Amino acid sequence: MILFFFETNFDLIPKRQIKIWLRTLAEQENKRIKDVNIVFYDDEQLWVLNKQYLNHDTFTDVITFDSSKKNLLNGDICISVERVKENSKIFNTTFDEELRRVIVHGVLHLCGYKDEGYDEKQLMKQKEDEALSLYNHLYN
Repeated sequence: MILFFFETNFDLIPKRQIKIWLRTLAEQENKRIKDVNIVFYDDEQLWVLNKQYLNHDTFTDVITFDSSKKNLLNGDICISVERVKENSKIFNTTFDEELRRVIVHGVLHLCGYKDEGYDEKQLMKQKEDEALSLYNHLYN
């Protein structure tokens, strides 16, 4: 089950398409989504979580709390809507495209992908691009 929560003034549309896309992505990774919560925050709220749980005193666009077991994806994906808006300007993309990138980044973490070193970052970027292409294939 994928649930969405809004701790800031924001609403995600279309939720149903996002759910189908993420389930399809999980299947391609030989995983199944059990319980994934996607929570939208403002910068300040996500900064507090970043500092409290990861000891990082920085703003970020996404934090993933992974409680997956074997092939069942479980966890919370926490997203700063403000960072997504800012990053969409920096990366010259639309807000919706950047939001999908950040959402899938969190899901890929639940699938076991990391982004610590250069090689891991390159693989994560490749997987994000593939997932975004899947979304476009499904809905465009």
